[in-house]
Amino acid sequence: MSRNNNFSPVQISKSISDIVNAPSINFETSAEILRFALGILDLTTLEGADTKARVEALCKKASGFSATGLPNVAAVCVYPVFARQVKGLLHSTGIQTACVAGAFPSGQSPLHVKIAEVKYAVDEGADEIDMVISRGKFLEGEYIEVFEEVNAIKDACGQAHLKVILETGELTDPGKIYDASILAMKAGGDFIKTSTGKISPAATPEAAYVMLTAIKDYHESTGKFIGFKPAGGISTPDQAIVYIKLVEHILGPEWLNNKLFRIGASRLADNIAEELK
Repeated sequence: MSRNNNFSPVQISKSISDIVNAPSINFETSAEILRFALGILDLTTLEGADTKARVEALCKKASGFSATGLPNVAAVCVYPVFARQVKGLLHSTGIQTACVAGAFPSGQSPLHVKIAEVKYAVDEGADEIDMVISRGKFLEGEYIEVFEEVNAIKDACGQAHLKVILETGELTDPGKIYDASILAMKAGGDFIKTSTGKISPAATPEAAYVMLTAIKDYHESTGKFIGFKPAGGISTPDQAIVYIKLVEHILGPEWLNNKLFRIGASRLADNIAEELK
């Protein structure tokens, strides 16, 4: 399936090392790059113990950074049952309401069930939907079925943007990650996203490198701009900087905004704010 599956671990590691050790192209100071990182965050809570009180506290945090002279985050990401609450709390802030939907995190439900959950989330106020592909079907080679599933969920999103989670930790090799990236983009994904954050490994620079290469190839062949979101296990400013450098070196400055680049995290925002004090 892949037309660019000649990735080797050695080549990927060397390319990442070269990029990470090179100076930033677009940011002059570490403070500047961290302010940017804060403004592209999807501040996330996806726990079975989530409550209305916890979600309200998260929304207050999300919209409170501007009071200290920092940028607010890009979105708050929750389960669909909290979408209406988040939308109401953030409606005047410019912060987007994002929801995981479509049998997150396993993807192991019938398509009609996934579509119903996506439509529910959108009806409740979700601006963005984070879905996860059916990895089992993909690994069995059922590419058309996976494509059609993503495409149907894209249709169910209506005006909401769709982020397609690949769960790269389960795809086992770079060629499969590349192929899944291309499939997700062709099927209508507005973003491709590394991980649910519910398995290990979650986001890795190696998976990001392959996905960003796929986005670049897809852009060069179609002219379309597809977004990128690493998520899962990104908790320190230094980790965030790695992904920002990968995006700016591989994709370029056109992707350095919260319309095309997000980072999904729960602890990172506080750690960045502390670093910027």
